[in-house]
Amino acid sequence: MERPEDSIYMKRCLELASRALGYTRPNPVVGSVIVHNGTIIGEGYHMKSGGDHAEVIAIGAVSDRNLLKESTLYVNLEPCSHYGKTPPCAGKIIAEGIPRVVVGAIDTSSKVSGKGIEMLRDAGVEVLTGVCSEESREINKRFFTFHELKRPYVILKWAMSADGFIDVIRPAGSPVKPYWVTGMTERILVHRWRSEEQAIIAGGGTIRSDNPQLNVRYWHGSDPLKVIISKSSELDPGAAVFSDEKKTLLFTARKDAAFRGTENINLDCREEDVVGKVLDYLYSIGIQSVFVEGGKKVHELFIAAGLWDEARVFKGKVSWGTGIPSPVPEGKTTSRRSFSDSYLEVSEFNY
Repeated sequence: MERPEDSIYMKRCLELASRALGYTRPNPVVGSVIVHNGTIIGEGYHMKSGGDHAEVIAIGAVSDRNLLKESTLYVNLEPCSHYGKTPPCAGKIIAEGIPRVVVGAIDTSSKVSGKGIEMLRDAGVEVLTGVCSEESREINKRFFTFHELKRPYVILKWAMSADGFIDVIRPAGSPVKPYWVTGMTERILVHRWRSEEQAIIAGGGTIRSDNPQLNVRYWHGSDPLKVIISKSSELDPGAAVFSDEKKTLLFTARKDAAFRGTENINLDCREEDVVGKVLDYLYSIGIQSVFVEGGKKVHELFIAAGLWDEARVFKGKVSWGTGIPSPVPEGKTTSRRSFSDSYLEVSEFNY
């Protein structure tokens, strides 16, 4: 039976879990709290793949282990039941004699999928599920999308002028550079977003016109895997995206394409099949999330295929009068945020 305080402690689990966004992949982000007579006596969160899980860290933080036999353990994701890089958390909970466990969301991956809860209940542990379930699924939306839909979670991002253009018209010989409609605050935010995703996608047109680096330089964290979609591969070998030794996946129809640090993936298919082929390949190598930065054609391919989950669109305050029109995602607006030079609208795809 759910108690009034259960949601309070589950929200603390979610707060702890959020500290590890972008650091645990391919594992989910998980926080755990242990409560004895209304007092938190231990808490922790999973920090990186291969490290201790949240429940183990929380248990280890309890100074008087005898209290565990009279405590409730809270965790935003079902405790694991299998041996991976670490022993199963469900077994640890049972061994410590914790009588009650509250779970935010069921782990739907094939290795767990209810087996952790079953193990606990078979051992006589009282298990309550579904507390803050929406929030618990939201924080691990990448993990759930990967395991349930068999593809990465897809985030589209672009910026447009006040009158709806994502780029100026560029005559031959125009400078290779981005035309900004946002300020530095928004650019730092975008780099934080990049650090939270496993891969970043850009089309050949964006590489040619903006010369992006596709890395995390205004934020701490790991650079995402660079992915370029360009059937022609008519790209400058000196482009910034090829300036380091970090691996880049190049989806192309050209078998002889050769750029520094790239691995070519054959893309000899119909245009309407491009996105599905790209996502299938990324899923096959374990990529749980992608951040799609453009340009318009690439965004429209994702939108037309219905293979996107979230769109983050900045609208600047400057009008250009003419240019390349912005894509139009048909989704449900979930949030808006104002900046000094723009405002951000986030929408989700309506499946």
